[in-house]
Amino acid sequence: MKQQTLQNSFSLTGKGLHTGMDITITFLPAPENHGYKIQRIDLPEQPVIEAVADQVSETQRGTVVGKNEVVVSTIEHAMAALYGAGIDNCLIQVNAPEFPILDGSAQYYTDAIEKAGIVEQEAERDYYIIKDKIEVKDENTGSSILVLPDDHFSVNVLINFDSPVLNNQYACLEDLEQFKDEISASRTFVFVREIEPLVKHNLIKGGDLDNAIVIYDKKTSQEELDRLADLMNVPHKHVDELGYINNKPLVFDNEPARHKLLDILGDIALIGKPIKGRIIATRPGHKINNQLARSIRKEMKRQEIQAPSYDPNKEPIMDVNRIKQLLPHRYPMLLVDKIIEIGKNHIVGIKNFTSNEPFFQGHFPQEPVTPGVLLIEAMAQTGGLLVLNTVEDPEKYSTYFLKIDNVKFRQKVVPGDTVIFHISFMTELRRGCAYMKGYAFVGNKITTEAEFMAQIIKNK
Repeated sequence: MKQQTLQNSFSLTGKGLHTGMDITITFLPAPENHGYKIQRIDLPEQPVIEAVADQVSETQRGTVVGKNEVVVSTIEHAMAALYGAGIDNCLIQVNAPEFPILDGSAQYYTDAIEKAGIVEQEAERDYYIIKDKIEVKDENTGSSILVLPDDHFSVNVLINFDSPVLNNQYACLEDLEQFKDEISASRTFVFVREIEPLVKHNLIKGGDLDNAIVIYDKKTSQEELDRLADLMNVPHKHVDELGYINNKPLVFDNEPARHKLLDILGDIALIGKPIKGRIIATRPGHKINNQLARSIRKEMKRQEIQAPSYDPNKEPIMDVNRIKQLLPHRYPMLLVDKIIEIGKNHIVGIKNFTSNEPFFQGHFPQEPVTPGVLLIEAMAQTGGLLVLNTVEDPEKYSTYFLKIDNVKFRQKVVPGDTVIFHISFMTELRRGCAYMKGYAFVGNKITTEAEFMAQIIKNK
């Protein structure tokens, strides 16, 4: 999969939920590996905030990102729309300290993205693949999120409130392609009993019956309802029965649960990479969503690149016989057993080190360790196959080392280890020379990394 950005820019206008300000927000195409960034164009220096979980400064009534005292709030609906549309790179310009609330959902954003168009970029999309169970809990609220390994992305949400109107609801998203039709139109919601405290804290100056589902679940007098309407500067509404008191009826019977799912997408968009895994959320909220996103980002920072997935049951793209047709190396110097993945800019190879390797006899007899130089050689052979993949009739060419830089050995490789090599181009292939970055993994841990240069030469 390739990274994607907008084909054309677009703008939307609306009022801010918290400030009540008239706001214009503009979404612009961005280059590869840019990610999501937000620019406050109403401020003199027009500062840019990277939209990542580490920059989240508040989660009480929405997701707020900030940098050096500059903040932007209520970003989650727009982030969900970008994530749901498969947009990897986008610059968002806004002339206020928050995004417009619009109708309280992501639908306006989603429709505008579809109209603006999406364009594929050259760089490959980098997924974060869930390989082990991740769980975050909030004992005080009973909220929890469980993330399990899966070969694609999906979300299941269960919400529960002490309310006769909104008790238990469930929503699921099995594929991001369903986001536009099944999730994007789901609006945020608020209970009537919550309105007065929010108004007193200046949190919903722009709130009304058109940009949120309002839930009336506790009988009160008409005079009290009229007083709350006056506090919010909205028209009086006569209500006889408990239920939803919006001008627009529910889009879905379980719209609140679907909106909670939308919020999860908006918050995990701040991981910085799309993920592959199944999210199971119970009573989620922005706080625990951000805890999950931060936990994954912490793991991403700990290791520059994630170990490729290796399923030994799958047929390799190149087996050892095909590799022998392309590489001149033979026993004991052929150090790639098979290729399991290859793209335009990267390749993944496998080498199984057994106790029968001849070098273990002398390195070292009592404590066998794979020589580091051979790990680098194995990387180079794997990289050579990547370079050969760029030419026609690769059997007529050979690749040769020219330079090695920034080599690091992090842990030993011993008999019984299966080493996974991930090699990628650092620059475009020029004049037959390739600059590559290589990693060697055992399990999920990096054992060796290096940068190297190789040249492809036609055989005589």
